[in-house]
Amino acid sequence: METMAEKNMRFATLLVVCVAHFLMPFMMSAVGIALPVIGREFAASAVQLGLVETSYVASASVFLLAMGRLGDIIGRRRIFQWGLSVFTLAGGLISQAQRIEMIIALRFFQGMGGAMVMATTMAIVVAVFPARERGKALGIAVASVYAGISCGPFIGGTLVSLFGWQAIFYLCIPLGLTAWLVTTTMLHGEWVGAAGEPFDWRGALIYAASIVAAVVGATHLAAGYVFWALLGAGLVGIGVFLWFESRQRYPLLNVDLLRHNRVFALSNLAAMFNYAGTFSITFFLSLFLQVVLGYPPHQAGLILIIQPVVQTVFSPVCGWLSDRYPADRVATAGMALCAVGIALAATLTATTPLSFLVIILVVLGLGFALFSSPNTRVIMSSVAERDLGVASGFSASMRTLGMMTSMTTVTVIFSLLMEGQAITVQSQALFIDSMHVALLIFSGLCAIAVLSSFGRHQSV
Repeated sequence: METMAEKNMRFATLLVVCVAHFLMPFMMSAVGIALPVIGREFAASAVQLGLVETSYVASASVFLLAMGRLGDIIGRRRIFQWGLSVFTLAGGLISQAQRIEMIIALRFFQGMGGAMVMATTMAIVVAVFPARERGKALGIAVASVYAGISCGPFIGGTLVSLFGWQAIFYLCIPLGLTAWLVTTTMLHGEWVGAAGEPFDWRGALIYAASIVAAVVGATHLAAGYVFWALLGAGLVGIGVFLWFESRQRYPLLNVDLLRHNRVFALSNLAAMFNYAGTFSITFFLSLFLQVVLGYPPHQAGLILIIQPVVQTVFSPVCGWLSDRYPADRVATAGMALCAVGIALAATLTATTPLSFLVIILVVLGLGFALFSSPNTRVIMSSVAERDLGVASGFSASMRTLGMMTSMTTVTVIFSLLMEGQAITVQSQALFIDSMHVALLIFSGLCAIAVLSSFGRHQSV
């Protein structure tokens, strides 16, 4: 019989995890809306505005795996709490920035704080919730991630319109402080899976250099061949990192999890292709609604919010399903729905009725809900307790890598098909062609995720 203290502990854990899961991706997607305003205020160049986003993504990518491992060694609650402090403080300082260079630097630290949080949350949920309730809890936690990603443009746009770009960063303070206080007062104890083991600093440096090269290269491919070379160097560096880690007694990443744990490897591969195939869908549909169908920004945001609402409603239900049925099969069904929804989106034209777009958003919301939390449950259940932090950090890294792949695909397609034109009513035909090509590619990536998800069935 569980005690009231245990119930309160679980409620507090889910509360702080959901707040953190909403806030971290929200800050990545909402800031994009504020960039034009920031650029005008600080007379920033296009390169500097790009660095506002790139510094955050690169920092998060660099630190996710390392912070997951540190959580295993010195305590996941401690890393989570430190991360909340860094993220909240950086957000507050950005709101008072007087130069674009200060924003870029502080965004790097904010990304580091976000990595500390996202690398430990899933491991904490798994440690606190018993197996019979784990799927539902993970479903609620994962729903908040997608809510942050999807609601960022709408909420961010509203805040910028009403109060200025600083309002997005003001939001960090009450939400971050609330999560920190709840963690301090209600989350008792510590979770340490690999206490006393050394930290692999050399592996961390190799990984950091490789990820920075890959992220900077991928997000600036349109700028020339130097960045293509940088992307290639980053990918080679990741290969070197995996080789180096396979020879370490206490590695940053236990490569055996990828070589010998089929479920862990294929589940993370499915997650990466899921995010690669779905991350840019909101970007395309937002432009389609405004440029092609002529909706104003606030109405476009209200339409697009259908998808995260559907996912938020159904994710706990899908998590509950994964507690009672094989989670890998639930996730595979969800990924198949995502592939279908994106393929349908690839048929959109200027004469498409709004009702058809609404159906697509509902299908995508259901697909995300069915895939995300069951897949996370499979990942976190496939490793030993000592590796929970690494599994959490690696899973979050796959999410970031998938987002980066999605962004790179969009950049390449626009550079090839838009012929250097801005996205306007006059160039909407080129935009629609570009959108169709991108969404067909994304649907194919989702199909690969379906195959990856299906391939682990015999091992679960």
